[in-house]
Amino acid sequence: MDQSNKAFSQALVKSLRGERGHLPIKNALSDIDMALAGKRREELPYSIYQLVKHMTYWQDFLLLSAQGKKPALPAHVKESWPEEEGPASEEEWRQIIQYFLQGIEQACTIAQTVQLGTTLEEWPGETTGGVLRNIASHNSYHLGEIVLIRRLFSAWPPPTGGYPV
Repeated sequence: MDQSNKAFSQALVKSLRGERGHLPIKNALSDIDMALAGKRREELPYSIYQLVKHMTYWQDFLLLSAQGKKPALPAHVKESWPEEEGPASEEEWRQIIQYFLQGIEQACTIAQTVQLGTTLEEWPGETTGGVLRNIASHNSYHLGEIVLIRRLFSAWPPPTGGYPV
C-alpha cells in the first residue's frame, strides 16, 4: 500500500467510524432503546429506527459495490425506507444496531486492505475509495438527524458524552 493510499485509508476509517470531528457512531446509537428508536413527532418524517434501517440498506448496497458486485438498484428510493416506525422487540433493535456497526467495521477492513483508487468494473467511473466515502458521508448525514431527534426527545447526550454537550 503506497503512502497516499495509506493516508486515504486512515482518513476513511476515521470518517466511517465517526472519528473526524464527529461523534463516534457507536456512541450515538448504543444507548437508544426500542421505545426511543420508534418514537416519532408529527413534524419529523422518520423515526430513529427508520433512519438506521435506511442507513443499513445503503451501507449493504455500497459494501457489495465496493467488493466488485453489482446489486440491483431499487425501483424507487422509498424501497430503502421501512414502513414500520419501530422495531418489534428490544432484541430486534439490538441486532439491527449490531449488524449496522458490523457493516461499518467491514467497510473499515476494506479501506485498510485494498487499493482505494481501483476503478470498479461494475460501476464505471467509481472507485473503491469513492464508494467507501459515500458510506461515510451518507451515514454522517443521517447520524446528524438521529442526534437532532434525540435532542428533540431530551435524550441527548448519550452516557458516553456528546459534542457539544
